Amino acid sequence: MCTVCGCSGTVTFDAASGQSHSHSHAGAHSQTHDHLHFGMGAAGVSVPGLSQARIIAVETDILSKNNGFAAANRRVLQAMGAYAVNLVSSPGSGKTTLLCRTIQMLGAAPLAVIEGDQQTSNDAERIRATGALAIQINTGKGCHLDAEMVGHAMGHLALKPASFLFIENVGNLVCPAAFDLGEDAKVAILSVTEGEDKPLKYPDMFTASKLAILNKTDLAPHCDADLAAYEANLRRINPKIDILRVSARSGEGMAQWVDWLRARHMEKTLGRPVAQMHGTGKTS
Repeated sequence: MCTVCGCSGTVTFDAASGQSHSHSHAGAHSQTHDHLHFGMGAAGVSVPGLSQARIIAVETDILSKNNGFAAANRRVLQAMGAYAVNLVSSPGSGKTTLLCRTIQMLGAAPLAVIEGDQQTSNDAERIRATGALAIQINTGKGCHLDAEMVGHAMGHLALKPASFLFIENVGNLVCPAAFDLGEDAKVAILSVTEGEDKPLKYPDMFTASKLAILNKTDLAPHCDADLAAYEANLRRINPKIDILRVSARSGEGMAQWVDWLRARHMEKTLGRPVAQMHGTGKTS
């Protein structure tokens, strides 16, 4: 888990306006210079010399604090009627391309994006080019977003009521599984080029996810991908997971994905299940 893997560093926020804001994160907030910064605290704990009991205690403390921030984020989102999706995957799965296409298809629906990467604002700039509001979080050596970071970002996004909030997490199938951000759903994006055994290798992430998107299906014939094996392994790990076959490039499955989002948003608003235009979202 991230609490003992040694990740640490300075976290930088590049605001949605394209301008930078800054705060020092050490209790009270104070204006400083060009970016928002705060340390990752005990997440950078050094493992040598720590007993297993101490490691477990540190993990428990970090996750407990994170869950407190996540609960606060969830209350804000609930009050606004906003639906938040935590997009998780390994690097190169096509998250940002999928997200850009999704934003275009959602049309006039109010939405905003939180982009997580270790460095650069490249993905946030791609999102802003669609006309969407976006804020970039650079985690430095950190390998995931946490709920406190997301709460800070939400404060700078000025979300509209009934919005979609997309959180594009750092490319990593391990640590983001353990960290609740206050989202309504984790959506795991799995490129068909990654190997059919990926769900078996990283079970925690696919257990925590409500939906798995098999992305880049247009490439499946060129890399001998066995889509049925992907789906069988996903259901072996999580029998209740929804699965969609999607190609953000060709458009295959995109309508079903957007329907899934709209149906889940409506379910949150109405407090009851809602049928999707294109079915349940599950493959046969």
